[in-house]
Amino acid sequence: MRSTCPNLTVSYNPTIIPMKATATYIYLNGLKFYAYHGVLPQENKVGAEYTVDVRLSVDFSEAARTDNLKKTINYADVFELIKIEMQIPSLLIEHLSYRIAQKLLQSFPSLREVKINLYKQNPPIGADCSQIGIEAIYERL
Repeated sequence: MRSTCPNLTVSYNPTIIPMKATATYIYLNGLKFYAYHGVLPQENKVGAEYTVDVRLSVDFSEAARTDNLKKTINYADVFELIKIEMQIPSLLIEHLSYRIAQKLLQSFPSLREVKINLYKQNPPIGADCSQIGIEAIYERL
């Protein structure tokens, strides 16, 4: 393959350059859910919109090298697990993030660390506030 840029020559070279990934993460950002979490009775009846961001620390270097999905974590599976946990009511979003992390670490043995940002949109706190949220990082022991 040749580049069309006049000052750049790029060609396919089958030589593998030795290298090592020092950190590899999978991100799922901006996952939207409507769910029923909260301490107030109205939160459990009316519900609210939630946004979830997750960062998964997993060594996917073999998947990157071989283009093999079985050597990484399928983010569609991650989404389905989060979706299931979001449907189970909790009083606290702190507890919800803990449950999500537990489920992810149980389901994916290669997962080393999970970072979760979980936001409730338009919380009923008597203030003009677009969202409240938590951030938690859980690592496998």
